[in-house]
Amino acid sequence: MGMTITEKILADHAGLDRVEPGELIEVDVDFSLANDITAPIAIDRFRQAGAEKIYDAERVALVPDHFVPNKDIESAAQCQLLREFAAEHKLPHFFEVGRMGIEHALLPEQGLVLPGDVVVGADSHTCTYGGLGAFATGVGSTDLAAVMITGRTWFRVPQSMKFVYHGNLRPWVTGKDLILYTIGQIGVDGARYRAMELTGPVIAELSMDQRLTMANMAIEAGAKNGIIAPDECTRAFVEKRAQRTYKFYQSDDDALYEQIISYDVSKIEPQVALPHSPANSQPVSSLGKIPIDQVVIGSCTNGRLEDLRAAAEILKDRRIAPGVRCLIIPATQAIYRQAMDEGLFAIFLEAEAAISTPTCGPCLGGHMGILAAGEKAVATTNRNFVGRMGHPESEVYLASPAVAAASAVLGRIASPEELA
Repeated sequence: MGMTITEKILADHAGLDRVEPGELIEVDVDFSLANDITAPIAIDRFRQAGAEKIYDAERVALVPDHFVPNKDIESAAQCQLLREFAAEHKLPHFFEVGRMGIEHALLPEQGLVLPGDVVVGADSHTCTYGGLGAFATGVGSTDLAAVMITGRTWFRVPQSMKFVYHGNLRPWVTGKDLILYTIGQIGVDGARYRAMELTGPVIAELSMDQRLTMANMAIEAGAKNGIIAPDECTRAFVEKRAQRTYKFYQSDDDALYEQIISYDVSKIEPQVALPHSPANSQPVSSLGKIPIDQVVIGSCTNGRLEDLRAAAEILKDRRIAPGVRCLIIPATQAIYRQAMDEGLFAIFLEAEAAISTPTCGPCLGGHMGILAAGEKAVATTNRNFVGRMGHPESEVYLASPAVAAASAVLGRIASPEELA
């Protein structure tokens, strides 16, 4: 019996010929990361353990991105702690404001996380890097501290579920719509502690930006990891960025899956996840005219260049509806610069949107876009739980950048096709 891509990566990193689902293994970690919320706890545990040295300073990144630029004294103190720890241990991958970006967009861009890696991060959306063909998953801050000391961690090998996407994409349907639809079909626990292997001819045609978006939201289905087998699209992305060697893995033809699910994407239209769960996804055409107060285009899910281009295509020569606030948040400095150089900022500013430096900010209700009681927002983020973006009586609707931009123009949840 063959192995899945997830099983192969874990077996190699455990020094084993093969692994089986349910088996407990210890693996070498290629890269680890934490942010300004989770790193302070990991640093405290690192010191409590009496550790004096990080196992490999080149394999750890600290990215203050959640409450930055610092929103208050407490967040400033958290970032100061990261800054001092990075200096103490001579960490080359500390990304200060002006260099930083949203971690899960920044690290692939920098060539720090690569195909075939085992990556752990003290943030649940670490699963993003599965879009590159890595085994990537979130861990607790205490587990991260142990990784910083030893370079190793343990896992229970997950069962794998295979998702096959075929057919022709309809206009304006993106990777974000596919993953929202999938989560809507299987539920927020439908892949609990499973590897979600995303495959099929449609996935093969997706850009790297869209693949990262899909892997990013595997955790919203309860998955241990999401993963897409690397191919020439992957190679084109990583070969000009990679800071070390990498390896492409593929699932064997006779690999065993707990379940195989196929979707005909020609039946999927742009999706919106209604409050208060990513699993509440519905076709945008079925929602009626739901008025909104705010739109957020950004985050580790949809703040990449392709996302900003889609928003600009919608907003060009149009204005944000009266009474609606539209926030545009490029995910990294490089994306910010490229969007500016391409003239996207001029389009956003003419449309009367606000443009932010890279930050997670509003996604987690941190700052820059907090909702008041009763307010509704369309966001390209990944979660819409009660109080996620502010007041517990506010509402967040998850959507793609195109749907978010169209909604900003019309002042209600809308499909881009309504602007034609």
